[in-house]
Amino acid sequence: MDTLDRYRQLIQQILTEHARVPFSYGNLQSVTVFDRESEHYLVVVQGWEERRRIHDCTIHVDIIDGKVWVQQDGTEYGVAQELVDAGVPKDRIVLGFKSPELRKYTEFAAA
Repeated sequence: MDTLDRYRQLIQQILTEHARVPFSYGNLQSVTVFDRESEHYLVVVQGWEERRRIHDCTIHVDIIDGKVWVQQDGTEYGVAQELVDAGVPKDRIVLGFKSPELRKYTEFAAA
């Protein structure tokens, strides 16, 4: 299996698992959005909490120039760490939610 295909498969698997976790409050659901052509992978929460409409992107991952960019991560453990646990090298993961100046101080790729 090609490396990028493997990354796509892992990203989709991880995000699907997160989307399956039920909410303990409100009438909320998580849905996955996978745009394989543009390499965008998201988990979106939508629904209602009492009278308030909820629509939020909790996880957003892109594949850019062969690297996995974690653009948004609303998880406790961390999608980047889940990717590492699944075998993706840290130098192939960019924490896009960190400023470019701070990325060099992480254990992940700067870009």
